[in-house]
Amino acid sequence: MRQWMVLAIAALVLSAIGFSLGAYQTDVYRKLLLWITLALGYNFLFGIAGQVAFSHFTFYGIGAYAIVIFLFQFGLALPLAVLAGIALCVLLALVVAIPATRLEGFYLALATLAFAQLFIVVLNEGGAVTGAAGGLANYSLPEVFGMRVTGPWYTVVIVLLLLLTWTVLWRLDHSYFGRACRAVRDDPEAAHAMGVNVARTKIVAYTVTSALAGMAGMVYAFVDNTVNPPIFGLENVFLLLFMVIVGGSGRPAGAVVGAVLLYLMPLVLSPLIGHHHALVFGVFMVAVVLFQPKGLIGLWDLWRKRRVRP
Repeated sequence: MRQWMVLAIAALVLSAIGFSLGAYQTDVYRKLLLWITLALGYNFLFGIAGQVAFSHFTFYGIGAYAIVIFLFQFGLALPLAVLAGIALCVLLALVVAIPATRLEGFYLALATLAFAQLFIVVLNEGGAVTGAAGGLANYSLPEVFGMRVTGPWYTVVIVLLLLLTWTVLWRLDHSYFGRACRAVRDDPEAAHAMGVNVARTKIVAYTVTSALAGMAGMVYAFVDNTVNPPIFGLENVFLLLFMVIVGGSGRPAGAVVGAVLLYLMPLVLSPLIGHHHALVFGVFMVAVVLFQPKGLIGLWDLWRKRRVRP
């Protein structure tokens, strides 16, 4: 009961913020919420399940393109288009995950990086289906039960998606499956000896987080009402990884801190120091990795230990 009350309060507060912002601030706020959603999913995959995969942001793009194509080129109704998009993400995740269970570390990273690059190639060479290099634009979200969800009410949709993602991942993390993921991350051979199905655990973790990323992509598709290949390029793939590492790998709160900080930092620094913000951005990330390996959330842990120390 307490968890549901916290979620309800969070939904009200985050939604209320969306109703109090101007047009530009609303756009930044929506995309920030989506980055947090992605960071939570990738934190589970990378920090808890221990899979160094570079395809999480790719499924974000797959979901975005899928919902637009299914709606406006295949003519599916919105509920069917959403289900078809999720099914496509699950199918592609299984195609990647099943053979990738034989790979670990550097080799898994290379395989998923190749998949991410292949996705960009398909988008650029997709012709009228994907809009090629120009992408797809000039569309809008269809009516839902006779009503068009626009303005601050669409921000509410993003907030609900964020809280849904948080809830699903929290329940997984605090279940037998979450303990199995951590065991596989720490020592696959020991986990297998304890009765954990290592391959199945990896596949399920990859598929679930990929499907959640795809759902976030579907919602993103109607933030700017445009999707194109540069949005889902490798730059954002690595930015998502840095968010989790800087915030604190394996900690949901760390993923939130990392996403908020690294997404807003360029927006704040760019008007102040121009293109030099990229240098400051890079120095900051290197400093965190060198001097605070547990991420910024580790500073909170240190503060709490000092508070309780006699």
